[in-house]
Amino acid sequence: MTEVQFHVNVRDRLQYTCRLLRKAVRLGARVVVTGPQAALAELDRALWVFEADEFLPHAVVGEAASLSSAQRRAPVWLVAQADRGVDRPVLINLGADVASGFEAYQRLIEIVSSDDEGRDAGRRRWREYQARGYSPAKHEATA
Repeated sequence: MTEVQFHVNVRDRLQYTCRLLRKAVRLGARVVVTGPQAALAELDRALWVFEADEFLPHAVVGEAASLSSAQRRAPVWLVAQADRGVDRPVLINLGADVASGFEAYQRLIEIVSSDDEGRDAGRRRWREYQARGYSPAKHEATA
């Protein structure tokens, strides 16, 4: 069963996600990030400039079958549909809804912003996971 973890009270989701991905890449993890196209495009741009002296390797994935070998080796995949990266163990959801196909991952990280809209959407997802039999864990984000 997928381990579901909520990172809550995140002030800046984009910067927080970049820091989380930097940590994952340094640890050798292979991660998929899913969410709305606009959020993924913004994250794609941010990953190019997040660190002045460091590049966070990633690939924007449309169809996993059409990836180049370089894209396949990228430790971070940005996908609009979570089921496109299921050969990776970790999924990060930036969407307002539960990611379709999250069950195929070993671990799911939900990033919940500190604003009212983000908290409300996070609470809805939390309840949905519980209704499906999952026991989400909560991680309080630090500044």
